[in-house]
Amino acid sequence: MKKLLNKTLRTFAIYSLIVLAASVPAYYYLVDSIWLSELDENNDIIANRTEKELNRLNLSDTMLAESIALWNEIQPGTNLKKAAKTAVHPDSTYTILRKNPYSKNESIDRFRRLVRIIHINNEPYYLTVETNVEETEETVAAIAIVTLLFFLILVIGFLLLNRKLSSRLWAPFRSTLSKLKTFQLNDQTPIVFERSDTIEFEELNAALTKLLDHNISVYKTQKEFTENASHELQTPLAIIKNKLDILLQKETITDRQYQIIEEINRALTRITRINKNLLLLAKIENHQFNDNETVNIGELAEQCLEQLKEHSDNKHITIQTAIAPDITIEGNKTLIEILLNNLLLNAIRHTQPYGAIRISLNRKELSVSNSGNEPLNSATLFRRFTKTANENAGSGLGLAIIKQICSRHQWQISYTFQNDTHNFSVLF
Repeated sequence: MKKLLNKTLRTFAIYSLIVLAASVPAYYYLVDSIWLSELDENNDIIANRTEKELNRLNLSDTMLAESIALWNEIQPGTNLKKAAKTAVHPDSTYTILRKNPYSKNESIDRFRRLVRIIHINNEPYYLTVETNVEETEETVAAIAIVTLLFFLILVIGFLLLNRKLSSRLWAPFRSTLSKLKTFQLNDQTPIVFERSDTIEFEELNAALTKLLDHNISVYKTQKEFTENASHELQTPLAIIKNKLDILLQKETITDRQYQIIEEINRALTRITRINKNLLLLAKIENHQFNDNETVNIGELAEQCLEQLKEHSDNKHITIQTAIAPDITIEGNKTLIEILLNNLLLNAIRHTQPYGAIRISLNRKELSVSNSGNEPLNSATLFRRFTKTANENAGSGLGLAIIKQICSRHQWQISYTFQNDTHNFSVLF
């Protein structure tokens, strides 16, 4: 994970380095062309001055010949040579490579040469003017080194300024982030964000304030619905069940009527259980179980087994336990008890008569295993109203409640099927 400003700075630095690298050959060709242009102009001036000065001296042919010989002797590579009277030769400018006889180095130097026909005493002569070319590579290398030095200074300056300015520029964002991290929806307390002179941060705070106000409003509505449903729905259901019990106590009902009332009573019992479980899921999702305490889960598991002993004995199920002593965890005791009851009741309900159930508990894991014939569909196992067997005894919400309780405590629950055994594991 990297900070946002560091990511942008790295991109800018890489881009600058690429531009710098591309500028080196551009420097080379630009400086070289400037050198050659200046040397060509210099050679042209020398040629014009040579022609003008020799004609101004009005030398005789003998003295002119001696002067040309002396010129050619002391100016190697730059000389005068007699040309035919009819010779027509346009100016020729080019670069040659040769060793400089006056240099101690053995390296080959570049020379810029101009060949032109000039007229001295009305006679044509070939004039060759040659000038040493400055080493463009050395100039470009010096420019590149200086540019790289300033580039490093620029990058180091950016890093220092970025570190110094980021703490001040991003202070409103960090304040907003810290308040969001501590926000609890069940507290229903709106967040008051600090004012900022940065437009983007102000827009962010305004959007978050609007979002949080809406979530708090929705949460209050859901909580009110949960509380109302808990009181208003259970009362008429209890009245209907009581009326059905009164009907069953009358002696005048027929067997058919008794059968119908029993079917209604079973359906009503299931509706009551579904309503109770749905309300429990809503309370868990609305974070209405916030109190945490240290719970001895081993003792709690033993109590749940004792409460469900009658159910297991009716099916002649063998229960084996491997519960380590003094296992304590942090969590909501009510939800942990519901978790244990649902896991154990689910295992008892879906174990065939004379089957076996094994419960193991240590500091890292709770495992409940029971014998079975076919694996369950793990993709839909923890969804609401997904039955784990072809029967109507359950509400289809038990495993969904287990999943929500594990999510609330940040535990992991998993299901496996091996050797004709279903296994549910809760990792603390």
